[in-house]
Parts: sequence; structure tokens; C-alpha cells
Amino acid sequence: MPIEIKLSRFNRIYRPDEPLEGKVIARLSSAISYQSIRLTINGAVNLQVRGGSAGVVESLYGTIKPVLIVKRVVDIQSYGKMGSGMTEIPFSVILKDPKEENLEKFYETFHGGNINIQYLLTVDIVRGYLHKPLSATVEFIVESEKDNLPQKPISPEMAMFYITQDTQRHTLLHELKSGGFRVTGKICTQCSLTDPIGGELTVEASAVPIQSIDINLLRMESILIGEKIAAESSLIQTTQIADGDVCRGMTLPIYIILPRLLTCPTIFAGPFSVEFKVSIVITFQSDLSKKQPKADLKYPKPWLAMQSVPLELVRAM
Repeated sequence: MPIEIKLSRFNRIYRPDEPLEGKVIARLSSAISYQSIRLTINGAVNLQVRGGSAGVVESLYGTIKPVLIVKRVVDIQSYGKMGSGMTEIPFSVILKDPKEENLEKFYETFHGGNINIQYLLTVDIVRGYLHKPLSATVEFIVESEKDNLPQKPISPEMAMFYITQDTQRHTLLHELKSGGFRVTGKICTQCSLTDPIGGELTVEASAVPIQSIDINLLRMESILIGEKIAAESSLIQTTQIADGDVCRGMTLPIYIILPRLLTCPTIFAGPFSVEFKVSIVITFQSDLSKKQPKADLKYPKPWLAMQSVPLELVRAM
């Protein structure tokens, strides 16, 4: 590509009250004339409802009108020539202009299943009617403003849990139902996005050998459509904390690192919301599981036991 955008920060993370800086790099085989070099900043919440997350009527809506966060066009140069070879043009653009009223709150970047919060920077070298403009686009990541963050460090909040045959609402294997099992522990229910999800787990008893213990991180995306809400839960990642039968009475640590683009601070906005939860999943050894290795967590199999707890994610200093 003859032109590209190189941002000043390698991680591409910026806050709304900070300038978005970088340079436009052009590599041309011959000299050109241009009318303007234009930067466009687009930020929006893109909403989509799929058939599996709503009824027939709601699914007809498909892609809903996006929630516009920011749209700014800035000319960094006008009328000029660019020689052959490499040319670098620096730029600095304010994301949130204090003199202007914001269209919407600057939500943090988030890539979900039905909700996508994205910020794009596009450069166009406009060359007139007889030539197509030279363009390039790059995504940058937005995090919350420092002024909106809590001044004190956030201490993670923990919740106790226990998993037994009596806490399961789905059908269990006969030997699990009759012999029983008990798994206890604690896990974070509120933590900073920069901190891991911590906790611990202990298998106190189990009549059936354990095959695996996993922690699932899930997102719940809800979209308001008219007077109805289309909600869907989906898996973000799975972290295995035990493989094979676990020694009874041994405390196992829980330590889960959050993926950056797939998580964000918990959001409760008017037209949409993004929430999270963690699910402790215990898989017991069973011949049936070998015949059906792929299990849908929405419909737990008889050789699975699980417990879910809500998780609030926040951005801290």
C-alpha cells in the first residue's frame, strides 16, 4: 500500500482527553499533486441481532442503527505536491474537544459477538476528480479518561461458592447423583481489567473421578429493540485449572488473565448493555463423554457440574 498510518504508541491505546498523534507515511513511485490530506476519526457502537439471540420478529431487524460516539474530519494539509520515495507527515488530533458537546459517551473499545465498540482513524490524500484518493485506515483503542477513574486502588471482591449434586438443575449421571460430590472455593466477582481474576478451589469429595476443571469467562450482551430486549450469552475464553482427577482436600489456585479487546468495563447504557460472568465447570470421567466430546454449556450434559457467578469489570488507575 502506498500510504500507511503509524501511531505514536505501539499499543495504540489512547484516552479521550489525550491527543491522537502519529504520522502519515507515503511511499510513492512518482511525484503527485494533491488537494488535501484529510484525517477522519470514526467511533461507534455497532449493534447486531442474530436469529439465535432473539425471536423471529426481532431477528428481522438484523443490523441496528449504530450508536455514534465521535465523527471528526480534520485537514492536516491542503494543496501541495509530494515527491517520489518516502514522505512522512506528522499529525495530532484531539479526540474529545472540550469546546464541543459530545455525541455520546466514549465507551471503551470492545469486540463482542453482537456489540462492537470500535474507533477508526482514516487518512485520505485527495487528488481531484480524475484520480482516486489514496487511503489507509487503522484501528486505535480507547480507554476511560483518568478523571473518571477511581482515585483509590480497587480491592477485588470475592464470593464463596460450593458445587454439589444438589446445586445442579440438570440431569446428572446416576453414580454422581447417588454417590455425590462437593467442590468449594472463592472467586472474584469484581476486579480491575488490568488485574487477573483470582480465587481458589478445593475438591472435598467426589464419588466419580474428575477429568477436568475449567473456568469459563462469558459475556452477556443485551440490545434494546423497540420495547423488547434481545440478550445473548457467549463464551470468551476457557482456562483449565486442573487436568485429571484432583487430590481431595488440595487447594487449587485460580488465576485468569483477561483478554484486552474481548473485555471492557461493565456497561449499562440505554440502548445496550455488556455484562460478564465466570462459570466453574467440572467434567467427570464418563464413557458417555467420549461419544459426545463437544458439550454445549447452555444445555449441560449429565457428566458436567457447574456454578456461575456474576463478574463486574472496572477500569482503575
